[in-house]
Amino acid sequence: MTFLRFFCFFCLISLAFAHEAFDSHLLLKPLVLEAPESGENRLKEVDGEIRLRCDSWRFNVEANNLNPWRTIPKNCTEYVKQYVTGRAYQLELKIASNEAGIFAKSVKLVGDGKDVWIFDIDETLLSNLPYYTEHGYGSEGFKADEFDSWVQMGMAPAIQPSLELYKELLDLGFKVVLLTGRSEYQREATTQNLINAGFNDWDRLILRRDDDHGKPAVLYKSEKRCEMENEGFRIIGNSGDQWSDLLGTSILIRSFKLPNPMYYIS
Repeated sequence: MTFLRFFCFFCLISLAFAHEAFDSHLLLKPLVLEAPESGENRLKEVDGEIRLRCDSWRFNVEANNLNPWRTIPKNCTEYVKQYVTGRAYQLELKIASNEAGIFAKSVKLVGDGKDVWIFDIDETLLSNLPYYTEHGYGSEGFKADEFDSWVQMGMAPAIQPSLELYKELLDLGFKVVLLTGRSEYQREATTQNLINAGFNDWDRLILRRDDDHGKPAVLYKSEKRCEMENEGFRIIGNSGDQWSDLLGTSILIRSFKLPNPMYYIS
């Protein structure tokens, strides 16, 4: 009798545990109990997930898979800050400029002064990082008046790898044309900023005139390249941080995209 009672009790216990084993919610409990995590470890796990998602977001931004977009994701502010103020950004700028230099040296110039390399200005030659540091690294909506005031100060520093490429191209015999979305009324401030940052001897500086305002950047820059081609210039290379610097019509032989996860211009 004692054995029978014990056997029945054992069966009931087994049945109870069998029921628990098939409860999908209860199945997660042993994982937590077996590997308890402190609050700090859980925070690191969340940070890792955010970094993974922000890495994926930035990759798709640079590949032009995400367009148009107005601001960076709010939870990527710290990620973008660490990127643009860290070594990764500098290394990627360096690689892009080095590859452009390798290509430029492979080109046999005609020698008639018609071989052109086009540069964008903002985030290509000059860095507006001091401005975006004060405006959430691209997490805030663009404020034209505040940015224009920054431009008028003429304090944007040079992007060093671009400055090295710029000088190398001049030494190779390229004509350098600066094609920017800045407005004509900003010519004086832009010119002085460029000179103070170390950029000299460009062939022309093209800014938006009154009749260019309202045009998408890709159309505006395509038109200006077309005008140069009609003048007999051969556009060999183009460096810019936006796809709208590089796409459109009158496409050049090679283009080089510099990284920029802070803003998008269509």
